[in-house]
Amino acid sequence: MGVARLLAKGWIVFCLYAGGLALAHALARGVPLADAARSFSVCVLLFGAMGILFVSGYGLSSGHLHPPLPARVHPGHFMPGFNDLVFLAFLLLAFYVQAFYAPSNKGGVAVDALERAIRFAVVGQRSLESLMAQCSLDGGRLLASAFSWMLALIFFGSALSRIRLAAGIVRLERRRRPEALGAQPLAFALGLVAVVGIQILYVGTGYALLPCRLLAGIWGEVEIGLGPLALAYVLTAALTNLLALGPEG
Repeated sequence: MGVARLLAKGWIVFCLYAGGLALAHALARGVPLADAARSFSVCVLLFGAMGILFVSGYGLSSGHLHPPLPARVHPGHFMPGFNDLVFLAFLLLAFYVQAFYAPSNKGGVAVDALERAIRFAVVGQRSLESLMAQCSLDGGRLLASAFSWMLALIFFGSALSRIRLAAGIVRLERRRRPEALGAQPLAFALGLVAVVGIQILYVGTGYALLPCRLLAGIWGEVEIGLGPLALAYVLTAALTNLLALGPEG
């Protein structure tokens, strides 16, 4: 749950998700797979490497990131946790629905029921619907948003059921490798990001700030598909680090 690890994970996920959406749109326009994959993979790799360099620079400057020696490396360092695996599985589902299913399935009993349920539970969904009407957009975006919010709520509820165990693991990790920011500043920073994310996505302020041109592009689609799941992940991380400050996990 270190800040450098969270930044690296978030940047990699953002780059891959945005690149995947751009690739799917190019294929839908009839661009050959080899040409589209070659052009987008170069952009994603360069853009992702730039962000990872900044994150690595932060880790090195903090004094807590050291070159991995063989004696300190074991397979557990590369194994994702249960929450990470669930997040990745849900992310793949959200990507499939947004890129392939939603554009050609904008209605139906199940789709309408899901959109109504999310409209009732998530204020931001109503803001998105209003903006879609103003911009004369849809293209399955409402379904993609509703499906992503459903997965985000499931992920958050699942993570909450194991949050004390996760907090205990974080506390044990900090005894071996203290956090560069410090435990309390990290919890405050994650809490602040979570509050801002709730305002932007759950309340819907971020949708209202997007012009129609951006909403119709890759940035708007990433916010619609990836945003709810990313918010649930950050909320989980913030609560986990907050509980880890206490004497018991």
